[in-house]
Amino acid sequence: MAANRNLHRAKTNKKDEFYTQLVDIENELRHYRDHFRGKVVYCNCDDPRVSNFFHYFAYNFRALGLKKLITTCYKNQQMDMFSQHDAEKAIWLEYDGTENETGVPSVEDIGIHYLEGDGDFRSQECIELLKQADIVVTNPPFSLFREYVAQLIEYDKKFLIIGHQNAITYKEIFPLIKDNKLWLGITPRGKDMMFDVPEDYAKELVATKKEGSAYRIVDGVVYGRLGSACWYTNLEHKNRQEELILFKRYSPAEYPTYDNYDAIEVSKVANIPRDWDGAMGVPITFLNKYNPDQFEIVGLCWLLLKEMRAAESMFKINGNRKYRRIVIQHRREA
Repeated sequence: MAANRNLHRAKTNKKDEFYTQLVDIENELRHYRDHFRGKVVYCNCDDPRVSNFFHYFAYNFRALGLKKLITTCYKNQQMDMFSQHDAEKAIWLEYDGTENETGVPSVEDIGIHYLEGDGDFRSQECIELLKQADIVVTNPPFSLFREYVAQLIEYDKKFLIIGHQNAITYKEIFPLIKDNKLWLGITPRGKDMMFDVPEDYAKELVATKKEGSAYRIVDGVVYGRLGSACWYTNLEHKNRQEELILFKRYSPAEYPTYDNYDAIEVSKVANIPRDWDGAMGVPITFLNKYNPDQFEIVGLCWLLLKEMRAAESMFKINGNRKYRRIVIQHRREA
């Protein structure tokens, strides 16, 4: 059993070593530029040697009007640009800009400090750095996503982070979405994102996985493929103010009621009826279009059924289980 646990842990750790490409960072962060002016940005899961989050903020420090950039990473990441692979301690970096920036800052431009511990984001040292930050931006370990988000909420931080799309349905995460403390970013949920991976894991992907599904090769370089990654944030963006245009009208034949919950089934977000004031079960893709001024989120199917102490975790129609549904209602002016 111990061997199986160790094997599972090793596989999980490999999945956590996915390094976000600069193009994906640029495509998302360009929608939030006004949020960063005068702010301290903290990237607390980022090895500057490979982190494009560090590169993005260093390159754009003046353009974004940042006050300070702080970066930490776990100690087993050896940083070529700052050491000769002989450092046993984790380090943290502090950068407040230079007068003549030409790209990624040099060693002389950056304040390099040693941590007493291992650089884990949960350590007290890293929490003290977190307290200094206004906005946290990074790709945290997917396996620790619950803990990571809980820490951000505890310390009341603004954030823009990448996580697995299944995190939407976590019992620790969905209530934050429901209460408008967290929402999806601009990049559509489920959009393919390609990640840099360590060389040994790249070899494993080629040897054991199918090209096109788990990885892709571009110009001879192996990239991990995750169609299941998405951005999570509590920074306001334009999509949150866009009203979903509705054209369908309710009819009992087209919108049946669930066997085990008092709501109608809406199989496509585009088919939300404009004239139905009751509860509606919609696909999770609804969150890409969610405007909190237009709709109220009631709950998630399995959590709602759990509250009812039902045996099922999915809604049913004529005995047939439907895929996971979010229950929503229109917000109407009084």
